[in-house]
Amino acid sequence: MIFDGDLLSERARITPDKLALVVLETGERLTYADLEARAQRAATALLDRGIKPGDRFGLPGENRPEFIALFFGALKIGAIVVPLSTRATDHEREQIAIDCGMKEIVPLDAANSSSFIVHRSSFDEEQTACLLYTSGTTGKPKGVMIPRRQLFWNGYNTVVNWDLRYDDVSPLYTPIYHAGGLAAFMIPIFTAGGTMILHRSFNVSEVWQTIEREKCTVVLGVPTIWKMLMEAPEFASANLEHVRWFISGGAPLPHYIIEAFQKRGVVFKQGYGMTEVGVNCFTMTIDDSYKKPGSIGRPMMFTEVRLANMDGDVGEMEIRGPHVSKGYWNNDDATRAAYGDDGWFRTGDLARRDVDGYFYIAGRRKEMFISGGVNVYPAEIEAELVSHPAVNDAAVLAVADDKWGEVGIAFIVGKATEDELASYLALRIAKYKVPRRFVFVDALPRTPYGKIEKEKLRGLLQ
Repeated sequence: MIFDGDLLSERARITPDKLALVVLETGERLTYADLEARAQRAATALLDRGIKPGDRFGLPGENRPEFIALFFGALKIGAIVVPLSTRATDHEREQIAIDCGMKEIVPLDAANSSSFIVHRSSFDEEQTACLLYTSGTTGKPKGVMIPRRQLFWNGYNTVVNWDLRYDDVSPLYTPIYHAGGLAAFMIPIFTAGGTMILHRSFNVSEVWQTIEREKCTVVLGVPTIWKMLMEAPEFASANLEHVRWFISGGAPLPHYIIEAFQKRGVVFKQGYGMTEVGVNCFTMTIDDSYKKPGSIGRPMMFTEVRLANMDGDVGEMEIRGPHVSKGYWNNDDATRAAYGDDGWFRTGDLARRDVDGYFYIAGRRKEMFISGGVNVYPAEIEAELVSHPAVNDAAVLAVADDKWGEVGIAFIVGKATEDELASYLALRIAKYKVPRRFVFVDALPRTPYGKIEKEKLRGLLQ
């Protein structure tokens, strides 16, 4: 299918005067017509720099309106955006540049360097719009090829299945260079014609102020962020009358966080997605959020999900649908291993499905270990650990053991003692799941989207 124009130009055509973006840092309040004009100028600026259709260019991933303008500007001329983490080292950026054949890194200020506009062009839906490099928590980052089709499907399907609306307002405080910041809410909200509130970075008090002042209706976060918001002094008194629901993704969510927000009278949902398959793949109703706490819901429309290589009621989740990406850039072996020939993407996440068709994440396949011949899922143990009142954060990984093959080691942020935690877990999970050792640390290393970087923890044991 051939598309004429892009999402932003279409939204600006339909609702040019609707408020699209509020920039907290500068106080700017941009309509869709304003944002489209900036994207048009950014497109011309890219052409002036010699960026042509199909060229890959790096884009510093700062939460600024210039990033949004250049992203949509690239869509207008058929260039491929490579968002770059603000936390990446020069070495990591160099690896990405070499891997994708990057033409240059375009500074964000380039978005303001042209006063001219370009005409809308036509592009095939399978054309790569951007390369999103995975976090690389388990190895060398891989560039996921995101086609225009995937961006559109993610936007449409999220609007329909999550019931996003024209009057929805949502804060964007997570890193915009990540699939979650770019596609989980920004593109769906723009699809619906709603308003995004752009934060330069995450600040607990600022987020609570934004939710109240701008009357945010839907708010996305990861478990780490929800825990910080819950522990902030504003949590008990914030006016949340205008909030339709909060939603968590990016990592398993402890039940006590769900319960805390529900007690504040807020609907609290969970979601699931990956860069490779679109960041929003599951949906749940408001009733579901109360009836099925801990569930990620049911697959969205036109999303097929199956469980493979079953171990009891747990299997590896595989996903197929029009929102699945094209593969990894310049990495045929990794593409074949993950995507296969049948269209099913192997997520590496273990899950179970209940009799009503709701899915629950059990953990990562690569993190599961076998102790005494029995499968152990670290996510289950971690959920129990963080439910302890003296534990702020926890992670479990496996190490070799002469007797049992593998045993768990728990890394703990908190004030509980090893004996207290061992006794606490002994009443809640089977003995073979209880970690054999507890290591106390000041903080757990996490990616910008809340995933624990367990290989860095393993390095503490050496």
